[in-house]
Amino acid sequence: MSPPAPHIPVLLDEVIAALAPEPGAVIVDATFGAGGYTRRLLDAGASVHAFDRDPDAIRAGQEWPETREDPPRLVLHPRQFSEMVDALGEAGLAHVDGVVMDIGVSSMQLDQAQRGFAFSLDGPLDMRMAQQGESAAEFLNTAPESTIADVLYQYGEERQSRRVARAIVAARPLETTGQLAQVVRKALGYRPGAPKDPATRSFQAIRIHVNAELDELNAGLAAAERLLRPGGRLAVVSFHSLEDRIVKQFLRDASGAVANASRHMPQARPAAAPTFDHVAKALRPSDAELARNPRARSATLRAAVRSPAPFRERRAA
Repeated sequence: MSPPAPHIPVLLDEVIAALAPEPGAVIVDATFGAGGYTRRLLDAGASVHAFDRDPDAIRAGQEWPETREDPPRLVLHPRQFSEMVDALGEAGLAHVDGVVMDIGVSSMQLDQAQRGFAFSLDGPLDMRMAQQGESAAEFLNTAPESTIADVLYQYGEERQSRRVARAIVAARPLETTGQLAQVVRKALGYRPGAPKDPATRSFQAIRIHVNAELDELNAGLAAAERLLRPGGRLAVVSFHSLEDRIVKQFLRDASGAVANASRHMPQARPAAAPTFDHVAKALRPSDAELARNPRARSATLRAAVRSPAPFRERRAA
């Protein structure tokens, strides 16, 4: 057995039930993190191809004994999950039996002040999952005010995005998460003891922008559609409305669910054969899970089964 994951995977039983792993199955864990889902999949007898762009997660996974089996039942890919088609092709795999995705920042990243993800811990203003590329500080200290405002509004749904962006530009240069949180709170009139810290939305928005998370999610869902064999299973856990909206719309389109303009009109037909069916009702954590793990409070699981239809070719944006 490999070392247990140091953090609690969200909706673990529900995710494993949705994937229904069997001995010999090949499953992609698109967001390896601490390996909570992977551990249970391996224990069920499946082989796992795990992706993570964070080198810390890959480094920890390399200690798992399943990476040293012959052939290895755990194969680690230090890549973005949007690259899973190419990565598995290089490994000689055209299809898999399941794909699980746990979208967003991991508990390990949040709990390390030096990674700069959390406003509750003062550390360098970084937020880079891959630990390379433009940091949050570099973005905030160089981008035009209008660009910062657009990011806060689009990815954080911050209604006072222009006020916050103006305050950020006036306070430049910003170097730490504590400085940024203080600027945002002051701009929004934060009252200690309020149920939600107003810095939450801005930190979410900046993190999503720095890591191009929504683009990655869209690309990852398309890659999963291409890789899953007929009868293969997809399970996606998201943590806020922007992510869940993308997953919900993807499954709606992929399953051929077409809304009618009027109940008096004939039932509209999908433009292509549905690539997913058995789309499950969205699941959220139980009260018991929330008591064990308060960070699960905003999680939503959506799952579906791949149909025999060919994947849908998408035009480049």
